[in-house]
Amino acid sequence: MFKKILIANRGEIALRIIRTCKEMGIKTVAVYSTADASSLHVRFADEAVCIGPPPSKDSYLNMARILAAAEVTNADAIHPGYGFLSENSKFSALCRDHGIKFIGATPEQIDSMGDKSNAKDTMKKAGVPTIPGSDGLLDSIADGKKIAKKIGYPVIIKATAGGGGRGMRIIWEESEMEGAWNSAKQEAGAAFGNDGLYMEKYIEEPRHIEIQIAGDQYGKVCHMSERDCSIQRRHQKLVEETPSPFMTPELRDKMGTAAKAAAEIIKYEGVGTVEFLVDKHRNFYFMEMNTRIQVEHPVTEEVINFDLVKEQILIAAGVPISGKDYTPQKHAIECRVNAEDVYNNFRPSPGKITNLHKPGGHGTRVDSHIYAGYTIPPYYDSMIAKLIVSAQTREEAIVKMERALSEFIVEGVKTTIPLHQQLMRNEDFRNGNFTTAFMNTFEME
Repeated sequence: MFKKILIANRGEIALRIIRTCKEMGIKTVAVYSTADASSLHVRFADEAVCIGPPPSKDSYLNMARILAAAEVTNADAIHPGYGFLSENSKFSALCRDHGIKFIGATPEQIDSMGDKSNAKDTMKKAGVPTIPGSDGLLDSIADGKKIAKKIGYPVIIKATAGGGGRGMRIIWEESEMEGAWNSAKQEAGAAFGNDGLYMEKYIEEPRHIEIQIAGDQYGKVCHMSERDCSIQRRHQKLVEETPSPFMTPELRDKMGTAAKAAAEIIKYEGVGTVEFLVDKHRNFYFMEMNTRIQVEHPVTEEVINFDLVKEQILIAAGVPISGKDYTPQKHAIECRVNAEDVYNNFRPSPGKITNLHKPGGHGTRVDSHIYAGYTIPPYYDSMIAKLIVSAQTREEAIVKMERALSEFIVEGVKTTIPLHQQLMRNEDFRNGNFTTAFMNTFEME
């Protein structure tokens, strides 16, 4: 087992990893930018190393400084959390070259899934259903028009190196192709340094349902059921839950089998997620694989009573997984609390938290790094907390979430708590009647 793990991340996920490491008797090293000097992950780690100024490129994305911090503190492993370098094959390779275990996928596994066009080809070989579309990258606008005519409108073009909705455009008819192509290509090039685009049939009324999987170093893979992530705004998830209100035992079995096939074909090592779009007829299509821990992992942990971060560490240390497939025994919901003004077009709201009260009670969990007096820096993602509740049924979980949200007091900055309170009261949400387009027509009271 590892003696010391450096956490190459910040905020709530860094704190989450530190807690599991402490329970496993493993020493921890926090890295931080100057903007995060007062963050709780710095306080609760056994050691902390400043790795640069606030911009991510000079700190949390600076591989040389992170590796130097690991070497100077004698860390024998690095946990990247999510975001930042968690799916960076170069960083995974550098860790391997320096004799430091990267707690995540190998460079080869990251590359096989990181490029969405290559990933789709791999899934076809594994027999996993994929969305009809281009075979690889589009060569030109004319190429796009030709393929769109073949598979039928509407279509969607996506950046091959994309994420977070950037470099993505829905095209409803041929006359929109040129404008969408040019803007998507420009956005993708600016955001990712890669303007390659591919095309897929646009699935109408889809649900975004993902399967949690784990694979060990010995070729064994299991799935840990699904999460429904359909409540999202501009392709950013707001609420996640398990089990999905749209799921059936037969569909879970089919999707779980497909997710395991996806992991097995690349000999996946670690904890990861295979994401699918599911249409209104319960046909499902591979969307992407995330070769890391997910933001929404706590809802799975709560319904199967399982520490996924601990499992990551054990797998990286060479411990075999049980190989057991899981079915949810309870219902869990997670609301992402962001420092944003929901009444002002979700404008970021960094600043000092003057007063804070976190909810508690049976089946209530808050994963967060904030405290009264903490100043939210303007340089990073606006998520400041995750509120997770679990109960025996979905109806009970919604009532519990309403109660917990009413107790969650954050003063000094604006947050998305009012949005979540209204979502929990919404009849369509309560009835499980929603798709990924749900937030397009949702209006704040």
